[in-house]
Amino acid sequence: MNTTEYHQLVDLQMQAIEEGIDDSGADIDYESVGNVMTLEFDDGSQIIINRQEPMQEIWVASKSGGFHFALKDGEWTCSKTGLILMELVQQECSKHAGEPVSW
Repeated sequence: MNTTEYHQLVDLQMQAIEEGIDDSGADIDYESVGNVMTLEFDDGSQIIINRQEPMQEIWVASKSGGFHFALKDGEWTCSKTGLILMELVQQECSKHAGEPVSW
């Protein structure tokens, strides 16, 4: 995958996360600046999702630690847990929000 394709795929994934948060009805604020998306919760905690262009990965930092996702078989998959990015983001949002968050 070239750099342009990488950015297009990450853009789609970030948009899907934003739409998922909106659809969930959860009180989660999000902001994208440059290569970083920040999700902020009522208690002040955050989840940081950012592009790692040199490795062609997406990285997530949350209360549970750091996670690295690479595109495998069309899904952004965590090298540590094997979870799909959207699954992990939903799990982490639930932990940070203190209530189930799903989309």
